[in-house]
Amino acid sequence: MDQRINYSEVAPEGVRTLRGLEAYVRSAGLEPGLLELVKTRASQLNQCAYCIDMHTKDARAGGEAEQRLYALSAWRETPFFTDRERAALAWTEAVTHISHGSVPDALYQEARRHFSEKELVDLTLALIAINGWNRLSISFCTVPGTYASGDIR
Repeated sequence: MDQRINYSEVAPEGVRTLRGLEAYVRSAGLEPGLLELVKTRASQLNQCAYCIDMHTKDARAGGEAEQRLYALSAWRETPFFTDRERAALAWTEAVTHISHGSVPDALYQEARRHFSEKELVDLTLALIAINGWNRLSISFCTVPGTYASGDIR
């Protein structure tokens, strides 16, 4: 697999803008581990190998258990996730697959039980960012396995 375009070099201002959204999300107050879980899950749903590699490495570097990462694609069938994480993962799936239909009211109500209004907006902004990165990486064939935890895109 060869990278088609190095989008960071071709459109540095656009990528810098997306990095700015990432910086906001990281500083907004959501738990770093939660953010890595939802970024990994969205990347799984989008089948973005580069981002799955990146976010599982970052999650592990942040202390995430391998067992939870292995079970992430089947999170509903495991006891490994908190209610807050489950609400975030369900929200992740609905927002990532928004073209399949709107986010159901019941899912919104469940998410609101675990997240303040600001937290839910920030979580959604994190999902907007990762879905954007997924689309860049998939479209331009960013090569998985080249990321080292702590690198900046």
